[in-house]
Amino acid sequence: MKLATRGAVARLFILAAALVAALLAAFAFGPYPLSPLDALAALWAGPGADNDAATVVWQLRLPRIVAGLLVGAALSAAGAAYQGMFRNPLVSPDILGVAAGAGLGAALAIYFGLPLIAVQAIAFMGGLVAVAAVVFVAAQVRRHDPVLVLVLAGVAVGTLFSAGISLIKVLADPSVQLPSITFWLLGGLNAVAASDLWIAAPLVVVALTPMLLLRWRVNLLSLSDEEAAALGVNVSRLRGILIVSATLMTAAAVSMAGIVGWIGLVVPHAARLLVGPEFSRLLPASVLLGAAFLIAADTLARSMASIELPLGILTAFVGAPVFLWLLARTGRGG
Repeated sequence: MKLATRGAVARLFILAAALVAALLAAFAFGPYPLSPLDALAALWAGPGADNDAATVVWQLRLPRIVAGLLVGAALSAAGAAYQGMFRNPLVSPDILGVAAGAGLGAALAIYFGLPLIAVQAIAFMGGLVAVAAVVFVAAQVRRHDPVLVLVLAGVAVGTLFSAGISLIKVLADPSVQLPSITFWLLGGLNAVAASDLWIAAPLVVVALTPMLLLRWRVNLLSLSDEEAAALGVNVSRLRGILIVSATLMTAAAVSMAGIVGWIGLVVPHAARLLVGPEFSRLLPASVLLGAAFLIAADTLARSMASIELPLGILTAFVGAPVFLWLLARTGRGG
């Protein structure tokens, strides 16, 4: 047991080193390439330095790098919590319809020509409304397994909100509004400003705090509700806290970056292979790995072509094969 714990801690340090490497690469690479030393010098010089490197690092790259860190960490932590809570490895952060709700909110805001800050705010509210609708529907059904009811209600509400997005896209102006809606739904960090981070960062930190404080109890949700209750856990309250925390994180991430898929599904699987299923180790591993993965993906999105690729497309191209490989590896190991 001690050897396993030491091995998991060592892997957490390796993941932290990988995150640092991804951060350095993100500061260095892009349409205006810098050497790692020049990027560090520009960071050290501060935002007031009068040179091109400092302008690129502080005004262009730093906001989107911090946003990538927040989005990757939030989606990965939410995915790890949901997979443990629903006892299903195929669960992702949008299982309760938060992504579809945020997408419908953003599509409506773009359709009515609202500014970017309003698009983000309404997207955040749309995600919360979708999950509130799922919880309300699940509360009305008491004769079935509550976990199953939540998942089925999430699928239904998510489908309903996705239909709303399709309707808005049909009604939207094809020359102006439709491209904006489409690119927002594909995900990306190119529109993130420093002011957005002052709103999203506290939400992610506040939502992550209950998960950290309750990390030991989350493991008991892998048992049946009766077994967990027999061990002294208020299952309904714990599940409610996790749903609220994961929803806040996911809604904040989606409102800032659009719909970036596969992070919350693939990263917890990879973290589980590295440090095991114990949530006190799985959560920090998922946060570190998710942040590093999304920052690396964003660096590729703005560096590998003459135009910036949508982040959601790139994460799907990388995430789907990785998920299939993890599935095959887990199957052989089972």
